[in-house]
Amino acid sequence: MSAIVETGGFFFGVTGSIMLAITLFDADWRVSSVEGSVITTSTLYENLWQSCATDSTGVHNCRDFPSMLALNGYLQACRALMISSLVFGFFSCLCGMVGLQCTKVADGNNVLKGKFATAGGALSIFSGICAGIALSWYAFNITKEFFDPLYPGTKYEIGPALYVGWSGALLDVVGGALLCCSFKSQVYNSANKYTYNYRATNAASSSKAGPQAALPRYESNNSICKYGKNAYV
Repeated sequence: MSAIVETGGFFFGVTGSIMLAITLFDADWRVSSVEGSVITTSTLYENLWQSCATDSTGVHNCRDFPSMLALNGYLQACRALMISSLVFGFFSCLCGMVGLQCTKVADGNNVLKGKFATAGGALSIFSGICAGIALSWYAFNITKEFFDPLYPGTKYEIGPALYVGWSGALLDVVGGALLCCSFKSQVYNSANKYTYNYRATNAASSSKAGPQAALPRYESNNSICKYGKNAYV
């Protein structure tokens, strides 16, 4: 059961990291809303790196944000959190591969494999938490601007990329928890393995023993030394 649990956790973690990588470079983090807008022939959408616009004919143009320091503070923080999430996810995959029981690295040492699996699970959980914070923070600012009647700029709605990112963050957390739970099972299985050393009786040596070994103590040659020479005269 431990192998199934850790394999499922590793699969969830890798899938979640891939989904987060797709989310980071997806342009549809937020999409312009038609609520209260007079011009509906063009659609604006943004992510952490660029802003794009498309018209009714399908032509779209994108431009990168001109300066990182000119961005809002939450955008810079979201960038750092998402990049950290991908880094944690990468190392989580490496540790998880070593910790899997089906791999040959550290084969036979279940305690060491369990430690690698636990480390990979912890990194996967950190990856999911970082991504979840970034995505939720970004979504909070979208909803705050949308419901603010005094906000002068373009109002946006939550884009599909955020839902993909939330799903990936959830998979990372669940996969990390499964990897951490597999450590106890591996240690338990390793502790219950006992080694019995059997040694066959050396029957050959006992059968080759001289007849003196089978004689009673008083009939052995050693007992002759107890009598003097006059006893045989």
